[in-house]
Amino acid sequence: MKKNGKGMGVLSLAAIGIGGMVGGGIFAVLGLSVQLAHGGAPVAFFVGGVVALLTTYAYVRLTVSLPNRGGTVAFLNAAFGSGLLSGTLNILLWISYIVMLALYASAFGSYGASFFSDAHAALAKHLLLSGVVVAITVLNALSADLIGRAEDFIVAVKLVILLVFVGVGMTQVHAAAVAPATWSSPLGLISGGMIIFLAFEGFELIANAAEDAADAKRDMPRAFFGAVLFVIALYVMVALVTVGSVPVDKIVAARDYALAEAARPTMGQAGFSLIAFAALLSTASAINATLYGAARLSFTIAKSGELPELLEKNVWHKPLEGLLITSVATLLLANLFDLTSISLMGSAGFLLIFAAVNLANVKLAARTASRAWISWLGVLACAGAFAVLVGHVLTTDPVRATTLAAMVVLSFLAEVAYRVLRGKGIYVHREGTG
Repeated sequence: MKKNGKGMGVLSLAAIGIGGMVGGGIFAVLGLSVQLAHGGAPVAFFVGGVVALLTTYAYVRLTVSLPNRGGTVAFLNAAFGSGLLSGTLNILLWISYIVMLALYASAFGSYGASFFSDAHAALAKHLLLSGVVVAITVLNALSADLIGRAEDFIVAVKLVILLVFVGVGMTQVHAAAVAPATWSSPLGLISGGMIIFLAFEGFELIANAAEDAADAKRDMPRAFFGAVLFVIALYVMVALVTVGSVPVDKIVAARDYALAEAARPTMGQAGFSLIAFAALLSTASAINATLYGAARLSFTIAKSGELPELLEKNVWHKPLEGLLITSVATLLLANLFDLTSISLMGSAGFLLIFAAVNLANVKLAARTASRAWISWLGVLACAGAFAVLVGHVLTTDPVRATTLAAMVVLSFLAEVAYRVLRGKGIYVHREGTG
């Protein structure tokens, strides 16, 4: 926020992106990446990071040229108009945020349940993940944003803990454990990178702060690229320490709390507890930030005429209906689906959204002063990654593919139904975006 007439600098802006990316994602999906990529998990994270980096260019150009608190929603509407396509994509974005919330809640429950006996762990997980969602929903509804005010402190704490984990763990990495011979197939590496792609979701939050930047043209590019490059390096090192010091089968067995398990060899039970504490703190703060953001997103989409006006209401200056709908959907997803299904849905959703954002920048290249070929690469990277992810699911567990299809179909049908019921039609309506 602006203070004394001065806006946010590059470090403050980058912190938003780093905080968004290093939320609950790395704690939740590390085990899934190892399960698919084996000793090549660091490569899988790097592959996911490259796709995110290509998309970063589109966000930089769009944010500098079209500064708007609506972020992704505003960019899609500017490029494609307020019609069926943008409406479907915006609803898909909302659903993807709900999936992220379910992922964070599931990770919170898994790390919390790791302190219980095996006989009680399953029940403890469901009670903990449900309890944290309900508690933070009430917190948001009452406008007691205590976690929000402590967000800078929470981000600093989890980064320090992860850097300590990397610093200490690097001394125990065995080169043979991460040699190419231990990697899975190239398709496995890419699949591993794509199923954990949602761990990079969060950098786009920087776009929402464009109007608060001291010098958007100068600081936004530095903040976006600096945040993404830092997190790529951090994730690769975390993955390197994990597979370099702990046998793959042991990581897979504890995949729901793999990062805490990876701390045992070098830091003992104290390290396990420290990482588990960081996971609980991180996922709780991520739930708080994402729940508020998702509720605001539903409000923004409703304001653009792509969701029912009910969600456009501000009760106590808050989008209460969107908050409650988002929370209920999160509870259902987190309790009914396992971590793999949730991760698949989240990664697939954001790959499609980011492909659309890259395409939006291609369409607006003249206005954003962009090199369209870079964003075309982003489109191809996101679309190709989505295809690999879907192909992996279809060959390994076809039933899970229905969850991916359901997200897209639900988004499309919801937008069509709303437009038909409101008599809006499904044509593309261009609005002034200048």
